[in-house]
Amino acid sequence: MKNRLVYSEFGDSNEDAIARPTPELPPQEQSLRVQATRKGRKGKTVTVITGFQSPPETLKALLKSLKRQCGAGGSVKENALEIQGDVVERVVTLLQEAGYPAKRSGG
Repeated sequence: MKNRLVYSEFGDSNEDAIARPTPELPPQEQSLRVQATRKGRKGKTVTVITGFQSPPETLKALLKSLKRQCGAGGSVKENALEIQGDVVERVVTLLQEAGYPAKRSGG
């Protein structure tokens, strides 16, 4: 189907114009929650870290460091980090060493 756009003020796409910036808070001002969950993952346990207020680049760098130190895989999903396996205690310790006030959440 042809694009029948006649005029656009911001060029081809206006996604950049309407995108909301992600505020970058220093690590000590963020409130992170770390929990292990199996919900929707076919019985596999995943450690989920939520509460970030950082841009995606910062999250990717932090995830890379955590994956290396935990010896596990992981991904960034919807401003949260997921690390494979039940490594809650290790992740909380690593985040606190990095300056994030992380707490264990859930049972």
